Amino acid sequence: MKILVLNCGSSSIKYQLIDMDNNAEVMAKGLLERIGLEMGEFTHKYHGEKHYEQIPIPDHTAGIKMVLKALTDEKMGVIKDLKEIGAVGNRVAHGGEVFTESCLVNDDVIEKIKSLTDLAPLHTPGNLAGIYAMREVLPNVPQVVVFDTSFHATMPAKSYLTGLPYEYYEKYRIRNYGFHGTSHKFVAEKAAKMIGKDWNDLKIVSCHLGSGASICAIDHGKSFDTTMGMTPLSGLIMGSRPGDVDPGIIQFVIEKELAAGKQMKDIVKMLNKQCGLVGISGGKQDMRDIRAGRDAGDERCTYAFDMFAQRVKRYIGGFIAEMGGCDLLLFTGGIGENAWFMRHPILENMECLGIKVDMELNDKIMGEDCIISTPDSKIATVVVTTDEEFVIASDTYRLVTK
Repeated sequence: MKILVLNCGSSSIKYQLIDMDNNAEVMAKGLLERIGLEMGEFTHKYHGEKHYEQIPIPDHTAGIKMVLKALTDEKMGVIKDLKEIGAVGNRVAHGGEVFTESCLVNDDVIEKIKSLTDLAPLHTPGNLAGIYAMREVLPNVPQVVVFDTSFHATMPAKSYLTGLPYEYYEKYRIRNYGFHGTSHKFVAEKAAKMIGKDWNDLKIVSCHLGSGASICAIDHGKSFDTTMGMTPLSGLIMGSRPGDVDPGIIQFVIEKELAAGKQMKDIVKMLNKQCGLVGISGGKQDMRDIRAGRDAGDERCTYAFDMFAQRVKRYIGGFIAEMGGCDLLLFTGGIGENAWFMRHPILENMECLGIKVDMELNDKIMGEDCIISTPDSKIATVVVTTDEEFVIASDTYRLVTK
């Protein structure tokens, strides 16, 4: 079965066409950006080739039609007929407490996802737009939704409740939900196999470090705690998100900015797009650029670099303490897999926790699976590549063929 995996944002569509009957081969993949703006961008990769063009993409339906046209195009297509697409797997950011596992799409599921829009106002409309577009273009193809939050449904109340009055949880379901669940689950199972173990027998700290970043404590196959909360803004400092901030600071900023003529939407945009590494470094988000700035003596890049490493250290230690130990520590995501120069300071001076790393080996590993801990390390430490699209395709295949 060939499955089209969609990850639709407010103004973007990421996609992969995966052949599940041929060792989950990625037949084609691509990205549409700047949807709804005057000029959009379309990148399509197929058979080792790359097609790029700037073209208006008025909405998600138009974008989906472009994707399907490319997949069947005489030159850059990988299938002859759209009937070859057996199912569509959609990534959905927030499932709240309603969705604790992936499910087939129907009218009731769509209405329930819509009811959760307040929990992820920047993500859910785009997720739904992709579902609607596929229903319009390929109405008879089954669709599945896979939720970023569902893996964390096993967290105990002491992990997911906040310090706000309990009545806010009862009235509004304000709580920590966590994200990156598909990635944390996939890499935890994969990393455990790398060290010859079953993840259900281990205590694991999973560090998904990228532009969006989160750490998850996984106790015997179940999410026990995670850094992101009700939204993807909390926890670690990220590419453009602040991570943990004193709520009093947010109140202070809101009062000052509103008095200066800003609107609430401007403050929300600031929290999502202008904080974190971008805000600290003075505009740099890519960790390679921040490292280069630090090496050139840029003070603000140095702050950003050191703050990121410190926060990751803080949560690794905290989660090990929460679980009463750890058997496996893993690094994944764009930074976790490739930025050896960031893993290095994170893993320095961690012997007190039983973590010993072969730093010479660590400093050579980029984008490949590798055990980087020394043989006498109490905690196995690995770099492991993630594949969220494969997880979505696998869940879709399982539910459609069930």
